Amino acid sequence: MKQLLQNLRTGETLVAEVPIPTPQYGQALVRTAGSLVSSGTERMIVEFAEKSLLAKARSRPDLVRQVFDKTRREGVLSTAEAALNRLEQPMPLGYSSSGRIVALGEGTTGFHVGQRVACAGGGYAVHAEYAAVPINLLAPLPDGVDFESAAFTTLGAIALHGFRLAEVQLGERVAVIGLGLLGLLAAGIANAAGCRVLGIDPNPERVDLAKKMGAEAVTRDQAEGAAGAFSKGIGCDGILICADTTSNDPVELAGAIARDRARVIAVGAVGLEIPRKVYFEKELAFLNSRSYGPGRYDPTYEESGHDYPVGYVRWTEGRNLEAFVDLLTAGRLDVKPLITHRFPIDQAAEAYELITGKKDEPFLGVLLTYPEAKQEGEEADKGVIVRTRESSQVNLTPILAEFKGVSVGVLGAGNFATSVMLPAMSKIPDIHLLGIASASGLSAQYAADRYGFSYADSDEVRIINDPDINTVAVLTRHNLHSRQVLSALRTGKHVFCEKPLAINETELNEIEQLMQGERDKGEENNSPITPIRYPLLTVGFNRRFAPLARRMKDFLTNCPEPLVAHYRVNAGYLPLNHWLHDPDQGGGRIIGEGCHFVDFLTFLVGESPTAVTACALPECGRYREDNVVMTLSFPDGSLGTISYLANGDKSLPKERIEAFCAGRVAVLNDFHTLETISNGKRRTLRARLRQDKGHRAEWEAFSNAILTGGPPPIPYEQLFSVTRATFAAVQSLRNREKVGIS
Repeated sequence: MKQLLQNLRTGETLVAEVPIPTPQYGQALVRTAGSLVSSGTERMIVEFAEKSLLAKARSRPDLVRQVFDKTRREGVLSTAEAALNRLEQPMPLGYSSSGRIVALGEGTTGFHVGQRVACAGGGYAVHAEYAAVPINLLAPLPDGVDFESAAFTTLGAIALHGFRLAEVQLGERVAVIGLGLLGLLAAGIANAAGCRVLGIDPNPERVDLAKKMGAEAVTRDQAEGAAGAFSKGIGCDGILICADTTSNDPVELAGAIARDRARVIAVGAVGLEIPRKVYFEKELAFLNSRSYGPGRYDPTYEESGHDYPVGYVRWTEGRNLEAFVDLLTAGRLDVKPLITHRFPIDQAAEAYELITGKKDEPFLGVLLTYPEAKQEGEEADKGVIVRTRESSQVNLTPILAEFKGVSVGVLGAGNFATSVMLPAMSKIPDIHLLGIASASGLSAQYAADRYGFSYADSDEVRIINDPDINTVAVLTRHNLHSRQVLSALRTGKHVFCEKPLAINETELNEIEQLMQGERDKGEENNSPITPIRYPLLTVGFNRRFAPLARRMKDFLTNCPEPLVAHYRVNAGYLPLNHWLHDPDQGGGRIIGEGCHFVDFLTFLVGESPTAVTACALPECGRYREDNVVMTLSFPDGSLGTISYLANGDKSLPKERIEAFCAGRVAVLNDFHTLETISNGKRRTLRARLRQDKGHRAEWEAFSNAILTGGPPPIPYEQLFSVTRATFAAVQSLRNREKVGIS
């Protein structure tokens, strides 16, 4: 399919061919009929992308500080690669569209295939021939509303939410400052609600258009006098600032024309220096409107589909979308006069030349159009297939010993995959990158183009069932790991799973039982003439493969006594709505990331932990089991403690490990330096330009095991017990007791 993308490094706006996305749980796949270009938000993105690197840095000093902090922690090369990778990733443009549903993901209720809908959401209602959109960002369209008008729904919901925040009533006087697309929609909504409307804009053509749409309107130089006459000297009851400017003039004007105790709502992006005198004397209320309404920026609402009870939140983001569609349906608002330009998706880049001023031509509503869909069931949507999870569950197929090479299929193309894992894999000669899949399709296509994959897709089933792939790398979100690992193992493929292997005991037990059962069968049926090797499994516990970690292990090897090791992790704060905190999606920070540090201590000791005790600081409404101290016991009497902390300063290096054993001390500082001390002698090893946490080395070890038929790079007993230890740590933390690890 065709999709409009923005390259943040080069500034190029282009239409690319990418895979059709696969709708996930609670999503609908919509064939787009029309999408609206935002002359505010999208123009700012394009103008930022077109700046030089220096100009970008000047415009975002907050990001520059983050880069400097990262450089101090991880080194110059690692930071430069990460920053350039972020800029190279194509950004999908668009957030307001309409179309027809052609497929539904699992668990998607309330909609049906063939239904006409309006779509919303950055990253969802994109400028593309197909879009996968969550149910709370869809609004049904009656037959009386055409697709072009419906493409305005998201912007209309933004204007509607701003109007609701003003809390004006029938017959009250509303001023709208800025008569661009958003301001004209706000004026139309206020007029439809029975308010008197005064529009204000420096552009006489916009003023004339507002008058034609039923509002009183004046230019900026007439505003204060006109507002006095308009309000009979009282002042306006509500002011909606819909301008797009860095100037503070709209805020000052709003204060001047407002009545005593009026409400001023900033809907557009304007200067926010509030003049104290007038706002104090009139006791004005000032609010920044947050996009479409309650639910915006809440992943449980937008991504997981959990609606707010109507008795507590009457007008959510989704209900605002529906209310705007109702205005269109009833004919109380007509957006057709706002449309000035239409561009086919093939020529979408021209639309951005228009809104960024490269074309000296007036504009207002700019629509992108798409090839007309054929009748349902015809060739147009023949390639759209939504497979269920069970469709990839087939009987395990053994791998013949004579198979040569490591042909990899990758599931997941997020930032970690593209900035860390794929660069490491692509440098290993024995690895052939064959296929990559991501739900959106876009990120997979980007990774395929950059790292030389033979193909990209949006469906994991193609990767898992591809007979030319003998190794699957699972780099998706945590809740998908166990299912994808099992699917790949059952097709006879070797599996690399980025941590964690599983987020609960049930998932872990199923994987462990499958691996044990197939290994037992392999030993029973193996023939010296035609040896059969069953799939290898490993987990991305990369730190044990880091060069300095290996040197640390060598230094402590053959100690005649048990060791004591302390692992301090300055993990950094994560907002409570981050997906990693979600027990069903990320598993929580102990299971989702703490497994790394449990594994490293297991690696140093050489045996799996037998028990764990965990305690945590009070959460104070800010944390969620992420200021934790865990103490691990090992069979030989060794002890390991992990201080996993979210309450520190991120400028401090993230990780520090100290180990003491029989007169020897080893200190590994954030994989930059290793200091060893023995018999009064100190030795320091350094990684100067980049931090090496072992990502390439773990893949070299895994590919070598596949090619030689050797043992897995991490013993299975340790691999499973480390994951089980994190479950025990959570149990210990909650029950306040020591928990044994089977």
